[in-house]
Amino acid sequence: MTSQDQEAIFRRWLEAHLGLILKVVRGCTAAPQDQDDLFQDVCLQLWQSIPAFRGEARETTWIYRVAFNTALAWRRGERRRRVGHETFFKFEEFPQTQPGHADVLPEQEIIGQLYAAIRELPKVDASLALMHLDGLSYAEMAEVLGISENYIGVKLNRIRKQLAEQLKGAGHEL
Repeated sequence: MTSQDQEAIFRRWLEAHLGLILKVVRGCTAAPQDQDDLFQDVCLQLWQSIPAFRGEARETTWIYRVAFNTALAWRRGERRRRVGHETFFKFEEFPQTQPGHADVLPEQEIIGQLYAAIRELPKVDASLALMHLDGLSYAEMAEVLGISENYIGVKLNRIRKQLAEQLKGAGHEL
């Protein structure tokens, strides 16, 4: 594969699947700076994975795998980064980095609460919730995560109940 072919595939994947990548990133990180960092890491891993893509899985499935695996590795390193940064950076000292309550539209607030609740789920559950929000079929989710379609259905029912319980006090229905 030439570098031009690789670049063409990468650009096409980014254009076609940017929303998918952003959902994974947003589902795994809360702070905008972390989202930017993770997005760059996912893009780098996606670029590096192109030569290994043989077309045996759908592009969407491949991109999900790369994005989720990168996000999982990033989250494992997040604890180390957070401890190191806490010495130099206190989030509360910079309130201008977060939008004020009046600046957030109700729908955006609900979506933010949903993503925050998803980030609290175990990693596999969070992955399933994000794939479900993106409209993947049970078969596609099973292929990405390597579990049965029946188990996908069971897990999604449990996840929906758990998220509904977590968001019950937020004053809206999802």
